[in-house]
Amino acid sequence: MTAGGATTGHWAPGTPILWRYRENGGAGFHIARPVTVVRDDADLLAVWMAPGTECVRPVLADGTPVHLEPLASRYTKPRAVRRDRWFGTGVLKLARPGQPWSVWLFWEPGWRFKNWYVNLEEPLVRWAGGVDSVDHFLDITVQEDRGWDWRDEDEFAQAQRDGLVDAALAERVRAAGRAAVEVIRAWGPPFCEDWQHWRPDPAWTVPSLPEDWDRTPAHVSS
Repeated sequence: MTAGGATTGHWAPGTPILWRYRENGGAGFHIARPVTVVRDDADLLAVWMAPGTECVRPVLADGTPVHLEPLASRYTKPRAVRRDRWFGTGVLKLARPGQPWSVWLFWEPGWRFKNWYVNLEEPLVRWAGGVDSVDHFLDITVQEDRGWDWRDEDEFAQAQRDGLVDAALAERVRAAGRAAVEVIRAWGPPFCEDWQHWRPDPAWTVPSLPEDWDRTPAHVSS
């Protein structure tokens, strides 16, 4: 890293960075997750979000969790952000440069592999402290037997009704989803790469959430 915030090369394994998402239809950030770099090169960025990681997540202005709000008003009610902790078993996130999705791996307790999750999103944009994106609502789950299913189609439709996704973006997201499905059907990377057997370095500590997690940096590359 340079003092001015630009990146020089790639992050070394074990480096803590932020993985953030901008608000849909807004300029600020509403999701920020400290993660640890597993691999970073010209082909792939892989990061680990450890159990217990302090994160930032969106809530309604009155503090109600977003998923508890009826879908019809979920995206129109005023929102705030809240610091919270990731209480799951940890998530491995994989993203290829310029690709409009990332692939997440989930495990059950005891490292029993659960599934892959294809998160459709804007291609990651790098900055000195991490990567930024915008989530596109629609997702895909992938099982070990190579079966797959669309996820959150109702949210994707509601986001269009509420003006958060226009017709051009909706078609771009659907095209990205179709492209991801072709990778799944061909069992291409990362599904064929045995990541479900990966384990984090036991020497790694859980990275902390910085006070300026929502700072606006100079983005330097995709």
